[in-house]
Amino acid sequence: MKTVYPIIGNWYRRPGGPIFEVVATDDDDGSIEIQHFDGTVEELDIDAWHGSVFLSAEAPEDWSGSLDIDPADKVQDQDGAKSQDWFTAMDYVDHAD
Repeated sequence: MKTVYPIIGNWYRRPGGPIFEVVATDDDDGSIEIQHFDGTVEELDIDAWHGSVFLSAEAPEDWSGSLDIDPADKVQDQDGAKSQDWFTAMDYVDHAD
C-alpha cells in the first residue's frame, strides 16, 4: 500500500477507525497534529505516521461533531411550517389609500 502523506486540511482514517483531520504539521520537531471528529486533538510523531496505515477520507457532511451539540438541543421544525407561510417585510408596510 502506498504511503499517504499528511496534508493540512485533509481528512484521513485508519482502516476500520474513525475519521480525523490533519490540522498542523511541525517539520522542526517532526510532529503532526490531528483533530478527531469529536473535537479531541492528538499529536503524532512523523515516524508513527509513516509506520501506520492511513486512508484518505471524505470530510464529514455533519460538522457538529466537534461542536459538542446534544441532539436534543438541535432546533427541529415542530409544527411543519413551510417557508411560504412566513410573513414577509412587505406584509407590514402601511399601504396609502
